Amino acid sequence: MVLLASVLIISVGICADEPELIVFCAASLTGAFDEIGQMYEDSVEIPVILNFDGTQAIRTQVEQGAYADVFVSANQKHMKALMAEGLVNNDSVVLFAKNSMVVVVPKDNPASIDSIDDLANPGVKIVMGTKDVPVGSYALLVLDNLASDPNYGPDYKDKVMSNVVSQETTVAFVVSKVALGEADAGFAYQSDVTSELSKRVTKIEIPEECNVVAEYPIGILEESDRFDEGEDFINFVLSEDAGAILENYGFQPI
Repeated sequence: MVLLASVLIISVGICADEPELIVFCAASLTGAFDEIGQMYEDSVEIPVILNFDGTQAIRTQVEQGAYADVFVSANQKHMKALMAEGLVNNDSVVLFAKNSMVVVVPKDNPASIDSIDDLANPGVKIVMGTKDVPVGSYALLVLDNLASDPNYGPDYKDKVMSNVVSQETTVAFVVSKVALGEADAGFAYQSDVTSELSKRVTKIEIPEECNVVAEYPIGILEESDRFDEGEDFINFVLSEDAGAILENYGFQPI
């Protein structure tokens, strides 16, 4: 009995010390990082635990003491905030991908939205991210740019915003509401319109001169006790293999 107990204690100790990498990751990267994490895990045999949510949500979790090794943001703002707070190893932070904004509409397009001009039409139901989530802040920048363009006019943003019926905490919620027909249009990332989703939504392009580029940084958190593994994971994210996955999901790998 004593021998059995000793074996159990030793086994538990071994399990507790088994290396794993905990990655807090922006929700817009879900599909791509599921594949990247699995590929990395298969190559090094270290479990990768992925926690996906809106960037503002995973930032708050880190600020409130949640443990993670690597932080992956959908914009520079939240990463820089964590760096300023001393929660990220500044030397480890690199950009690994870019993205751009699009408007998505349901496949049957009940509001007959053929271009972004139509978003200002009365009665159109629009969903977007909150101003604190990257996809929402990017959408607001796009609207500012469009309102500064004489082709749309200074009241364009106000007209569009008056049509917003819901502001979501992740881009996944935005796209889901459009795909389910709960909204006529939504602001999302280019990468969100996957081959599977394209069966349910149609993509409306935003003029390049008015669009914004979303930059995705990745870095190691100061509290991580697996710095070497985190650094190795980041190098893998920057590799050609991971870049091919990102490109397949509509991102522009760096």
